Amino acid sequence: MTNQTKNSMLLMLCALIWGTAFVAQSAGSGMGAFSFLAGRSWMAVLVLIPTVKAFDALHHRQGRPDGKPKTAAERKLLLKAGLVCGTLLFLASAAQQLGITLDPSTAKAGFLTAMYVVLVPVFGLFLGRKGSAQLWVSMAIAVVGLYLLCMKDGFGSIQSSDWLLLLCAVLFSFQIMAVDHFSPQMDGVRLSLVEFFVVSVESTVAALLFEQPAMAEFVTYAGPILYCGVMSSGVAYTLQILGQRDLNPAVASLIMCLESVFSALGGWLLLHQNLSFRESTGCVLLFAAVVLAQLPLGRLMRSKA
Repeated sequence: MTNQTKNSMLLMLCALIWGTAFVAQSAGSGMGAFSFLAGRSWMAVLVLIPTVKAFDALHHRQGRPDGKPKTAAERKLLLKAGLVCGTLLFLASAAQQLGITLDPSTAKAGFLTAMYVVLVPVFGLFLGRKGSAQLWVSMAIAVVGLYLLCMKDGFGSIQSSDWLLLLCAVLFSFQIMAVDHFSPQMDGVRLSLVEFFVVSVESTVAALLFEQPAMAEFVTYAGPILYCGVMSSGVAYTLQILGQRDLNPAVASLIMCLESVFSALGGWLLLHQNLSFRESTGCVLLFAAVVLAQLPLGRLMRSKA
């Protein structure tokens, strides 16, 4: 199995966790957005600290060097990467939650947020990354699939919440590209730990400034916070960092947008929600877009020539 295939599978698992975490996130919607984000992020930090130790011990047993930064320059780079990725993740998550608060239409929120699938390759053009025709066709198919899956009743008029959700998509695009830039240069689990420490601090400050967090709320919503903190934050975002290594960020964004598919399938299987023909078609198109983006068509064409 090639590294690209392994990384794609890690991102697929990441999308699966994010998709199935939708129920837990919905259950925690009665809590302040910043307070909920702070709770799940601190939980992720608590999970990632022993995870880093476990990976270091495993590397030692295998006779491999651990991921600890060895020089002052490496430590500075890790802190810089965590600050950049963490701040972008905090801002994106906050914009998404505020947008959903203004307009609780999760279908529209899912569609607009997933627009990072188009924004990542567009922004990549400014960084000198030219996508192939195969990739751009895959992006177009993915957008159609997302629309069919999420937008059952059309857009309606553009609301202020829509601009917040589009801002969220832009920020997620920047976060994906930041991870693509930093992850090959350092230990992925350590980067995830520093990233979530930054998110935890920033969301705690925001909660204290704009909300009135109470311990009773954290007890009431302990279940959703625990699941989202351990699985959606601690595990899935670490898989994102590990999975994006040596993978085109545009392809990575395509795979991660399968979150919408897994969310719909999870609602169908676990919550017995109906999945219409339109939604099923959207799921099929999204899967087709991901497969098309990774088919080695260029190599096949060259080998035939």
